[in-house]
Amino acid sequence: MTPELTWFKSSYSSNDGPDCVEVALTPDHIHIRDSKTADGDRLTLPAATWTHFLDSLRVA
Repeated sequence: MTPELTWFKSSYSSNDGPDCVEVALTPDHIHIRDSKTADGDRLTLPAATWTHFLDSLRVA
C-alpha cells in the first residue's frame, strides 16, 4: 500500500504565478512534480541522492 503524499510548494515558488514546483517527503524518497500537472509525471529520488544534489548546489 502506497501512503498518501503530502505536497508542498517550493519556498522559491510564489502564490501568484502558475509555475510552481511541489515536493513531497517520505522517509526514503523525495517526490517532485510540476503543480500545473499535479496528476502527471513526477520525479522520485532516493533521499540520499536529493541531499547530494542539494549539497552540490551550495556555494562554499
